[in-house]
Amino acid sequence: MTTADASLPAGPPPADEPAQQAQRAEPDGSGRPPGLPSDGSPPVPEPRRRLHPLSPLLHGAKSLTVIVAALSWQTLSQVGPERFAIVVAVLAVGAVVLSVVSWLNTGYHVVGRELRIADGLLWRRNRAIPLERLQSVELRRPLLAQLTGLAELRLEVVGGGKTEAPLAYLTVRDATALRQRLLALAGHAPSSAAAPDRTVAATARPLLAVDNTDLIVSQLLTPQALLLPIGITGVTLQFVLDGSWTFVGIASTVTAMVGVLLQPVRRILRDWAFRLGRDAEGRLAVRQGLVETRSQIVPLHRVQSVSATWPLLWRAKGWLHLRLDVAGFAGPQERDDTGSDRLMPVGDLATARAVVWEVLPGADLLAMPVTAPPARARWLHPFTLRYLGAGLAPGGFVTRWGRLTHELQLVPYARLQSVRVVQGPVQRLLGLATVHADTAGGRGAAARDRDLHEAWALAAQLAERGRQAAAAAPDDVYGRRSVAP
Repeated sequence: MTTADASLPAGPPPADEPAQQAQRAEPDGSGRPPGLPSDGSPPVPEPRRRLHPLSPLLHGAKSLTVIVAALSWQTLSQVGPERFAIVVAVLAVGAVVLSVVSWLNTGYHVVGRELRIADGLLWRRNRAIPLERLQSVELRRPLLAQLTGLAELRLEVVGGGKTEAPLAYLTVRDATALRQRLLALAGHAPSSAAAPDRTVAATARPLLAVDNTDLIVSQLLTPQALLLPIGITGVTLQFVLDGSWTFVGIASTVTAMVGVLLQPVRRILRDWAFRLGRDAEGRLAVRQGLVETRSQIVPLHRVQSVSATWPLLWRAKGWLHLRLDVAGFAGPQERDDTGSDRLMPVGDLATARAVVWEVLPGADLLAMPVTAPPARARWLHPFTLRYLGAGLAPGGFVTRWGRLTHELQLVPYARLQSVRVVQGPVQRLLGLATVHADTAGGRGAAARDRDLHEAWALAAQLAERGRQAAAAAPDDVYGRRSVAP
């Protein structure tokens, strides 16, 4: 396999930044974020703070759920309800004790432009998170946290493979204040220190409100929901024919059915009352969730790509969903669970078109100049060639693929980190090559199996457009400031 690489600006300079970097947040009117002394002396460390005293109980309750799930119905039938309850109680008490010890050894404080967190039971860990790398601070409120008036803060940083240093739990007031302070130090917050936390409920301009009925119907139109009646019928017939109506058998069957429906149900609970808007600073503001509410602010300059997906069972309704790829968010394997990348859980094409235009001005879902690979690429894609395509749209590099589930991805030129032309042995025989456009978020786009000469021309155009976009707005590319279109 041969690879050619044309690199583009790939990140912020390691050292000196422009002078205006220090003026990004002015909460006190002095031109500096809170927490930094005015005389240039080293910052005075503030006392280390603990999490809320109820945190061990909430962590213990979560552990109890895991314990009960780990102990099967077979265990319950073997030891009996009384012993089963004793085992669960002992393990739950042990989990709470460990949580208390962990809470006693966990603390956080802000020193200058760093959030420092100390935790660990057997091995002590002291982490310093540079706030210049902070991309988002998400405020989550699971059901137990809502009942106790608590909240969890989850930090996303550039290059992080997972959520960095979640702080669980704080009071809602403390969590909101800390979130605002961290965003101010990172340069993402409004200039008034007294300004309240901005949530989607108080957005300057609402963009999208997903109908909960559409959300439920969309999850009913999934393979899991449609195949469940067939599974129930088959299992029922097996019980009737075999005559084996045991408690363990019935309970195990019900548990398996619940597991099948778990993913659609989780999506409904996660995306319930989904709201999308733009705050006064021009950033995306997202709020969602029924059992666990989440509010998040996404700076537009961190959006690496936007993807549109048309599931097979949704096409009769004309529905699709939109997904964001944001620098600093967790990897793809975690996104399906966290939902941090949701831009539109379900909606029609007209709504999706308007949302994409807001996120990537100039990008029109109905006017994507996509061309297919040459006919000889059918040797590599005998059934899906007509669904492959790529092109240079005004808003960015666009690719499409998928026979049963249609997908389209748009990468802004300013977000390109490198462009590669890759040619495998079979591609060399056919005179084909694949053009890869890499982004900082790790989810790049690929124009697969293009004509070799076309691939090199496409790579050259991508590199040139990427350089022009970087030169036009270098701060926006490096993520030093948020630009509201």
